[in-house]
Amino acid sequence: MPHQRRVRYAGKYPRRFEEKYKEHRPARYTETVAKILAAGKTPAGTHRPVMVAEVLEALAPQPGEAAVDCTLGFGGHAQALLDRLQPGGRLLGLDADPIELPKTEARLRGLGFGPEVFIARRSNFAGLPQALLAAEIKGADIVLADLGVSSMQLDDPSRGFSVKNDGLLDLRMNPQRGQPAAVFLARLRAEKLQELLEENADEPRAALLAPALAGKFFGTTTALAKAVRAALPRLNKEEGDDCVRRVFQALRIAVNEELEVLSLGLDVVFRLLKKGGRLCVISFHSLEDRLVKNKFKSLGFEGEGIILTKRPLTASDTECADNPRARSAKMRGIEKV
Repeated sequence: MPHQRRVRYAGKYPRRFEEKYKEHRPARYTETVAKILAAGKTPAGTHRPVMVAEVLEALAPQPGEAAVDCTLGFGGHAQALLDRLQPGGRLLGLDADPIELPKTEARLRGLGFGPEVFIARRSNFAGLPQALLAAEIKGADIVLADLGVSSMQLDDPSRGFSVKNDGLLDLRMNPQRGQPAAVFLARLRAEKLQELLEENADEPRAALLAPALAGKFFGTTTALAKAVRAALPRLNKEEGDDCVRRVFQALRIAVNEELEVLSLGLDVVFRLLKKGGRLCVISFHSLEDRLVKNKFKSLGFEGEGIILTKRPLTASDTECADNPRARSAKMRGIEKV
């Protein structure tokens, strides 16, 4: 087979996601990846888990326990938990993303975590009962749910989660289910879009944006971002960027039914916790955090749980400087009684 040269890129450094071949092969180009991490950035196609020390302290995993990572992602939290669960412990990792899940399973297998200690299942955490049954695990000692979008999804333009690079306006965690954001928005009435922008993103200009965007087809992330800025021409660049981010957030939450899944998932997960079991949830925006806070408060009031975090824990200044994506993270924990 003839040797195939890699695709060349313009300029000194690769800029497009597909061109960053060194970052996509971290084991081979460790020096390059180390420089990227030292600069406080996340290498393309990877994810840096947030608040790992805080998660380990709150969940206090012990050898022989059964753990669940409801949002496996890149597997950073799962790896830290698996190290503490040995010998004899098991971890069930769930993720709805059919693209990233096989990569993470292969990565953890490569670190020595065989099927006897680590099980991967494609599901959101509302499907935990079926996943536990299939894995022959009777209840969980500890459960973690790290909500939001992973860096792998944000960085890959084909997923449509970010305007950093132009890509199809998709926004689905599972591209095999539901409808992409472009179709969803094209079928939406202005009144409904205004409601989603206000409820899902606290967008102050929802009434102006809704009639300019609803019922129209924007095939790419860049096309939607341009339409948002065109609808609000008096905003400066920073204000416009914030507005675009909120529009994308509102659509992503709606397309993936994130709040509905979270509400149902919290009930399901807490029911499947063993007595004395602990649940930690990391959220990245106020809607998620408010839902988790109210659910934990209700469980505490009813005498079913002991709240471990009177106020949400946040990432340290050091971690935020090292990983800017940790800045909006908030963690809450509860113990079942």
